[in-house]
Amino acid sequence: MLSEHRAYERHFPVPKYDLKENDIDDFMHELSGFHAIFHDCFQRSESREHFFKYMSGQFSELERKSIEPIALNIEGSNVRAMQRFVSDATWDEENMMVKYRNIVNEDMGNSDAALLFDESSFSKKGNNSVGVARQYCGSVGKVDNCQVGVFAAYASPHGYALVDKKIFIPEKWFDDDHKDRRDKCKMPDDLSFKTKPQLAVDMFETIYQEKCLPFKYVLADSLYGTSPEFLKAVDECVGLTYFVSIHSDTLCWLGRPIIMEKTYKYKGEFRTKKILESTEKKPISVKAFAQNTNDFFWYRRKVSEGTKGPIEYEFTKRRVVLHKDGLPDKAVWLIVKRTIGDNPEYSYYISNASTSTRLKTFVWLSGLRWAIEQCFRECKNELGMDHYEVRKYNGWHHHMLTCILAHFFLWHIKIKLGKKNTVHYFVAD
Repeated sequence: MLSEHRAYERHFPVPKYDLKENDIDDFMHELSGFHAIFHDCFQRSESREHFFKYMSGQFSELERKSIEPIALNIEGSNVRAMQRFVSDATWDEENMMVKYRNIVNEDMGNSDAALLFDESSFSKKGNNSVGVARQYCGSVGKVDNCQVGVFAAYASPHGYALVDKKIFIPEKWFDDDHKDRRDKCKMPDDLSFKTKPQLAVDMFETIYQEKCLPFKYVLADSLYGTSPEFLKAVDECVGLTYFVSIHSDTLCWLGRPIIMEKTYKYKGEFRTKKILESTEKKPISVKAFAQNTNDFFWYRRKVSEGTKGPIEYEFTKRRVVLHKDGLPDKAVWLIVKRTIGDNPEYSYYISNASTSTRLKTFVWLSGLRWAIEQCFRECKNELGMDHYEVRKYNGWHHHMLTCILAHFFLWHIKIKLGKKNTVHYFVAD
């Protein structure tokens, strides 16, 4: 018999969004019904109307989908009023997110789904927008003046959607020199500096504790994969499996080294510390492991179907013991992916999956992060996610929330119509 874990490994394809404009009848009537779900999240009827008009503008064919073009082109809108609505009006965001994640569950919920974390950057010319700074900007591939948001996404056999967001505020924004900027951007007084992994932990714990969305896997890139705080948060939740990228210089042992306690005297007191029994058994980098692994242990697998044919990589896996502060830490799976050719490029991952987990599960997980990247691409290309010109803290969150809701609304229409899924990703045995 298969072990319990293997027997319940379910690998689902992630569908593409392939709905066309002529597939949808009475779009605005459907959108009105969607907005009615959130009526009690606004104090005034005017805010409800602005909310509907702003999202309508995001679905329009406007080249630039920021507040002014939307207000000038949507009948009955006013630029100043819409600016106040996005940046200053009261939104019950917590209630909105709970409602939203519940309807995501209704359409996409699956016990084998994945929760994904990644950041997206937004280029900015000025210095007055909340959190703006010279930092790595993924959209241009270099350090530039930008804002960065950390996002959570949900991927299941039924589709994918963003399910939370937080803006990253660089540490220097909390010093005395930035007080005027904080005040102008209406940053909350109780806000404190948090790293991107810490923001991801906050979102993860909120979603996990809400119990609105079922999921089994947690995926993230190396920024989070090298964060002890992020991995600890996932590890503490029984039944969850993480699959995260790591850096090539991550150290590990291929077998757990023996440690011993050494007694020493310090300022007249006897103390003990743990040391390696043999200093000759040094850890190796995951890069060294990959480059010294015989071709016998590499498996070629098709991970997706590209426009020019199948996209294939080679994979290998190995149980390793991670290095931490000179001593062995936890045992995990190390998974390495490499391109095919004379000068392969390597990618490295670790997972807390069961020891019985097969390679095909890791091959499948290595492709799932495509879903959050697709969320960003679709929100930016179709809904103006990066067109905003708001400067205030609430304005950024309100704009991103409308983008998240608008993106899911399109998926809801696709699911509602029951259109056959176009599969993006699959795993071949």
